[in-house]
Amino acid sequence: MRALPVRLDAVLVQAVIAAALSFAHLHDLASAAGQDGWKAWAYPVSVDLLLVAAWRRLRSGGAKAAGWCWFLVALTASLGANVATAGLLDLGAVPAWLRILVAGWPAVAFLGGTLLAHTAHETTDAPEAAGPEPTAMEPAPQPVTVRPAVPIPVALVTHARKVADEHRARTGTPIDTPTLRARLGVPAPLAEAIAAQL
Repeated sequence: MRALPVRLDAVLVQAVIAAALSFAHLHDLASAAGQDGWKAWAYPVSVDLLLVAAWRRLRSGGAKAAGWCWFLVALTASLGANVATAGLLDLGAVPAWLRILVAGWPAVAFLGGTLLAHTAHETTDAPEAAGPEPTAMEPAPQPVTVRPAVPIPVALVTHARKVADEHRARTGTPIDTPTLRARLGVPAPLAEAIAAQL
């Protein structure tokens, strides 16, 4: 059997080295602040997981304010530990205010991680009214559900068709998904599901 070649990415190697150093700094600071044993090792894990959760929110295309907020909180914690352990702080005599910050970090990380994981992404109401009420003889239109399992209100699909027709009339080409998403102001998965219906 032929061995698969191992491809090293210089940026990935650099990221692993930087993460390991930052991890060690956070551990050292937590240990110096009175968090010994497994607790000192849990601090860098909580900071890194909060950074990852915030980064995922930023990349998701949803509401980005919360992502940036918690990304900056976690980045400040990481940078603070790096700077504090660079010789600017006597790790043998950690000030009381820093002990309080370190002791309070788990609650902050838990709050941030929970909000990032369980806060709904931005939702968009239908831009236009659904049209005339159905008569007694007509069944009410049901929301359409497509393969990505995103329910789409009928009124939103109707509005998207108008937007797509207007785009085709103006440009002579069919509307693409990014343009449709921008015109409707909806998240990317919803825009893709709507585009599949047009």
